[in-house]
Amino acid sequence: MIHAFMYEDLRILIDVESGAVHLVDELAYDAAIAMQEYGEEGAFRKLCEKYSQQDAMEVLSELAEIVSQGELFHEEQPSIRVNSNGNLKAMCLNVAHDCNLRCRYCFASTGEYHLGRRALMPFSVARKALDFLVERSGNRKNLEVDFFGGEPLMNFEVVKQLVAYGRELEKSHDKLFHFTLTTNALGVTPEVVEFANEELHNVVISLDGRKEVHDALRITKAGTGSFELVLPKAKKLGLSRQRLGKEYYIRGTFTRNNLDFAKDVEYLADQGFEQISIEPVVLPDEDSSSIREEDMPKVFAEYDKLARIIYERRKDGRWLNFFHFMVDLENGPCLAKRMTGCGAGSEYIAVTPEGDIYPCHQFVGNEAFRMGSVLSGEFDLNIQSRFSQNTIASKPECRSCWAKYFCSGGCAANAQNYNSDISKPYKPACIMQRKRLECAIGLYIKERNIDNALTC
Repeated sequence: MIHAFMYEDLRILIDVESGAVHLVDELAYDAAIAMQEYGEEGAFRKLCEKYSQQDAMEVLSELAEIVSQGELFHEEQPSIRVNSNGNLKAMCLNVAHDCNLRCRYCFASTGEYHLGRRALMPFSVARKALDFLVERSGNRKNLEVDFFGGEPLMNFEVVKQLVAYGRELEKSHDKLFHFTLTTNALGVTPEVVEFANEELHNVVISLDGRKEVHDALRITKAGTGSFELVLPKAKKLGLSRQRLGKEYYIRGTFTRNNLDFAKDVEYLADQGFEQISIEPVVLPDEDSSSIREEDMPKVFAEYDKLARIIYERRKDGRWLNFFHFMVDLENGPCLAKRMTGCGAGSEYIAVTPEGDIYPCHQFVGNEAFRMGSVLSGEFDLNIQSRFSQNTIASKPECRSCWAKYFCSGGCAANAQNYNSDISKPYKPACIMQRKRLECAIGLYIKERNIDNALTC
């Protein structure tokens, strides 16, 4: 299977199974499409409707050589059983089922996760969670822990204590923890900035963009916009990490009310931020802010616009990285990672303030997916096995999709929430992902001035 698409004036072919990307002329582009639709013999007849017989024969011969090299119409990759040993590598610690904001689109019901109560994780539970991760990590050395909420800075003391405890475990168990934090920045103080820059591998800061966009949905307990409170603190944390060369992302959300989200990326870039992710909201169709299928032409046009903005900024020496346009065509993840994605429920779990375990933070509160408890040590291996086997090879929609090795099957939580099946991808996310990938690959080729190396 191949995917053929135009990016501006570039004609690009992707061989799905091998991952090879070819930049071609119009004749080769038409020939590859004809080969996929009609086979080599039928392709020749089809091409002769537009080109001379000699040109058709020559290009089909050239494409046949590429096929023989395994870089076009490659056979499907074999299915891989992933994480059959049941080891864990990552944990989302919901240290706060509470929040100091009341965002209207919050999937976690403004921090309480639809559980009807607000709570902060005690250090005793956090410590048990870290012990649980170490015990079930097998011989993995690098482990990842994300402090999440709600708003984790509402429980900053426990965050500090747990990082210190983690450093002790590193020495006694020959492990290396990569701690991250996802925050709305409202609780950022000079102490938080210093601690984050010293101890945290990555920080994700929630900020939607322009003031009117941010304030429309990210509101305080008093019902007022939070932009003026958040922006200065986001700058203190994010830009300090940027100066030190440490990882961070400004993470925003766009809705049906700001389908011109490229302006929000530009605004954030003008504030000095270089690492930005603006992602589509996921809400029930009946919600006025939800993105619907009829909005896709506008969304697509905006991604095209954003790709041009990024290209021009980088060309002028103003670095800007957009998370969803990150693609490495030369040194991408291994096949196992491409087939499974984030590893939710398989290698990655979430833990609540009470110590309950779920496949990821978005499953919290759904009792059908409760996997056990770090306090008792119980862990449902059947649920883990179910998620381990939930690869692109087991999803019919994914097996026939050209983008499968880039998106790895999408979000299992979205699939469950909207289709009641972790193996049935959420369609709007698939549509947008494919468009983002076309922009990302086109941008990758255009920036590197790739002409001859990939040209047929």
